Amino acid sequence: MVPLVNKVNALEKALATYSGVRTLPKAVIVVNLYGQSARMDRLMEICRAYGVPVIEDAAESLGSEYLGRKSGTFGDFGVYSFNGNKIITTSGGGALVSGDVGALERTQFLATQAREPALHYEHSEVGFNYRMSNIVAGVGRGQLDVLDERVGQRRAVFARYDESLSGLPGVAFMPELEGSKSNRWLTALTVDPEKAGVSHLDIIEARPVWKPMHLQPLFEGAAYYAHEDGWSVSEALFGFGLCLPSGSGMTEGEQDRVIGVVEGLLR
Repeated sequence: MVPLVNKVNALEKALATYSGVRTLPKAVIVVNLYGQSARMDRLMEICRAYGVPVIEDAAESLGSEYLGRKSGTFGDFGVYSFNGNKIITTSGGGALVSGDVGALERTQFLATQAREPALHYEHSEVGFNYRMSNIVAGVGRGQLDVLDERVGQRRAVFARYDESLSGLPGVAFMPELEGSKSNRWLTALTVDPEKAGVSHLDIIEARPVWKPMHLQPLFEGAAYYAHEDGWSVSEALFGFGLCLPSGSGMTEGEQDRVIGVVEGLLR
């Protein structure tokens, strides 16, 4: 129903437009949704051609891989989230990674109130209090030892959903990009109402996929570039997509209940 787009036409069009008549963006933020890495090699190639830095939003893709590299390590900067619903959690906060040591040191300085290295409190510029406490950082570090195990659990949850529901009319699961290994943070799928006889909103306790940024009131009036004129991938996915419960600790009994509800609506 929503074909896999093997192009990055939208980014190329946007950067080409802005390089000609406007100021190029300070950075391109690439979001790895639901644990699936984006096509980072091609995206990096395009951004390098225009001299635009890349921030890789790997909030949902910790533990995923693409072309043999860990998700979050392709961009100039990578960002991970340790929110309460993520694959490992410190109840909030996250982490920043980069190969630019100087930039990381600068970030850490600003995140710790921009305090100068003096005996007294001295500030030459405005800083922020973005520190994570030692206690919750220790909780997060302890979970790194079980990260691979949790990735395996999430992938097993996805595999059971896929095996049980992929044959239903109108159901299509989020594909895994060639050369990648998704952590399957959330099991995402689309439901074609014409084939299924119901919409994605009719499925009990189902959560829609993220609302596209260009549809958010905050960005009303901002420029938006689609891959194809007159058709938006993100809008199509938002119209037909949903996520199913996918926790690492989900039991087979709990999953069977979800499967039963979906089957009851779509068969």
